[in-house]
Amino acid sequence: MNNFCIIMAGGIGSRFWPLSKDNYPKQFLDILGTGKSFIRSTYERFSPVIPDENFLVVTNNAYKHLVLEHLPMLKGDQVLCEPARRNTAPCIAYAAYHIQSRCPEANIVVTPADHLVTNEVEFQRIIRLGFDFLAKNQNALMTIGIKPSRPETGYGYIQVPKQATLPEVVKVEMFKEKPNHETAVKFVEEGNYFWNSGIFLWTLDGIMNAFRQYLPELVEVFEKGIYNFGTPEEQDFINDHFVDCPNISIDYGVMEKSPNTFTIPADFGWSDIGTWGSLFSHAKKDENGNAKRGKVVSVNNKNTIINIEEGTEAVVEGLEDYLVAYRDHSLLVCKLHDEQQIKVWIEGLK
Repeated sequence: MNNFCIIMAGGIGSRFWPLSKDNYPKQFLDILGTGKSFIRSTYERFSPVIPDENFLVVTNNAYKHLVLEHLPMLKGDQVLCEPARRNTAPCIAYAAYHIQSRCPEANIVVTPADHLVTNEVEFQRIIRLGFDFLAKNQNALMTIGIKPSRPETGYGYIQVPKQATLPEVVKVEMFKEKPNHETAVKFVEEGNYFWNSGIFLWTLDGIMNAFRQYLPELVEVFEKGIYNFGTPEEQDFINDHFVDCPNISIDYGVMEKSPNTFTIPADFGWSDIGTWGSLFSHAKKDENGNAKRGKVVSVNNKNTIINIEEGTEAVVEGLEDYLVAYRDHSLLVCKLHDEQQIKVWIEGLK
């Protein structure tokens, strides 16, 4: 009953435009066609390990109604609303202070709302293993490392000591930023580098001690309202003071500074589905390598994604290695290898 889960669900998923937009972002979409949104799948993945009342979703106030629509088993006070985007460290600190008002002995797992996991049984075993480790190592800061299947340049990496047989929980030597392709190839060949999944585990005491040591300016903001957390005044305090938090990720702010970080190297079919390209790699394809969704007639296309919203019809002809997506009066047509430019291009629309 002391196990808590923080689901971070405040992003807008702009790399998935036009499917993901400000009014209905990626975490509430069924991009993979499973019949469930990303956030619903995330909840169900953790529910065998976390009681319903111990879930917290941190999001934007504009998305609170969507969270409760997709997760009706949660109560309104389990949805924490950020008045501004300040990256993952303030998001996690806000939830930690809220949990502290309820359960000072809490164990916490933190997860993004929009990842894919195909082997949920193994995933749950890894999460339980992490909680077991924390029971004996109260100040450990843990992250889940994913065994790389390719030299991916879109993920950060975790370096661990080289050894013949890795233990299930291993000390982190260093966190590495997103590499270029040549460096990523080297990481995969050396065998002691893992993708940083962005899934974290720690005790409440462990992360609060780390915040005090490495991000005192963040602690200073939240300590002003220490007696407001868990009360009806909490949201008013957050609305007034959250914007004073530094804009910094938990990786930069804490994990890369702490000597007490550990990882669990894992392989449970993980992907952050962060780009159209990663979606393409998981999608069902026709005999010409095309991934189609919607009422589409595809003629002489190869290795192309065509994603058309329900109620719309499309005929697409003669494309190779392209992305065609339409939703809510917005159309994107681009080469797949140029998809990293989508965020830049949609700024032009604004």
